[in-house]
Amino acid sequence: MRNRNTAFLAIVMIALPFAAASAQQYTTHSLALANPPVQGGLAMDYIAYDRATGMVWAPVSNTGTVYVVDSKTEDIKKIDGLPTKEVDFRGTKRTVGPTAAEVGHHVVYVGDRGDQSVCAFDAISFAKVVCGQLDSTPDGVAYVASTKEVWVTTPRDKSIRILDAKTLTQKEKLSFEGNPEGFTVDAKRHRFYTNLEDKDRTLGIDLKTHKTVSTWNPGCGPEGPHGLHADATRGQVFVVCDAKLEVFDREGHIASSVDTGDGVDDFAYDPATHTAYVGAAKDAKLTIVSADAKGKLTVVVQVPTEKGARNPVVTKSGTVYLAHSGNANLNDLFVVVPSK
Repeated sequence: MRNRNTAFLAIVMIALPFAAASAQQYTTHSLALANPPVQGGLAMDYIAYDRATGMVWAPVSNTGTVYVVDSKTEDIKKIDGLPTKEVDFRGTKRTVGPTAAEVGHHVVYVGDRGDQSVCAFDAISFAKVVCGQLDSTPDGVAYVASTKEVWVTTPRDKSIRILDAKTLTQKEKLSFEGNPEGFTVDAKRHRFYTNLEDKDRTLGIDLKTHKTVSTWNPGCGPEGPHGLHADATRGQVFVVCDAKLEVFDREGHIASSVDTGDGVDDFAYDPATHTAYVGAAKDAKLTIVSADAKGKLTVVVQVPTEKGARNPVVTKSGTVYLAHSGNANLNDLFVVVPSK
């Protein structure tokens, strides 16, 4: 049974794609995944949306499960039995396992902290295709179509691992002076972008030479920058801090920023509409932001969510799915649906 509530939200008149709307209605509901519920809730990090199949992939670290949700019907299937292990975390025990999903070519890649692996699963049958082993814990997983590679951030040893997309064997290790956090690819400019979270820097890395060719200052403060997305059409790079979204222009200058509420980790970006979707876990809201060609950010609307909801993906229809961190004590995805 889904818990529904309806939010009626006024939207100011702004530039396209929202110019024709003066008000919009959203419905929100929680989509239960685990039945029976898992005590303490489901711990999620990076979820993924496959535009080809309409499936949302949600790895759950503490149960060793990947839930796959049909975004059209909300039917749920799951892949069980992925590796987990117990680790010490700030004086307590925590179970870690699969934490990151990324859509590739007919496969979905899943990074697993339980055994330090990255595995490819068939996007239709969900069967495991191939796995690659790392000697460090994976965090973010990025598919680079132009080079047929998978780039994996491994912040514990301040590195990024480059894997062959088909075999998942490691081709190269890139080392840095800080902890890589977040990722995005601008195929038009042959750039891979990541943040050094502990250094408050955003790096641009050439996809072919693997050299760092730009270093930008997001000014996020001690907690550093988190997720980021590139708009290849405009040459803009969007970065989130704890409580704001900002955009870099092509020269690495911050064109503008907006407040989003606290507790932001990753976010979703739709390059077709130049729209960002930012979930604030602490302040329990989703901020939808429009960007113009000059990098001017405008808050379109803020939708109430629930504590812990973060790291969204957005479907072709504009429906937004938000994951939950383990501290939220929840067993669901939070779903925000625009009116038709």
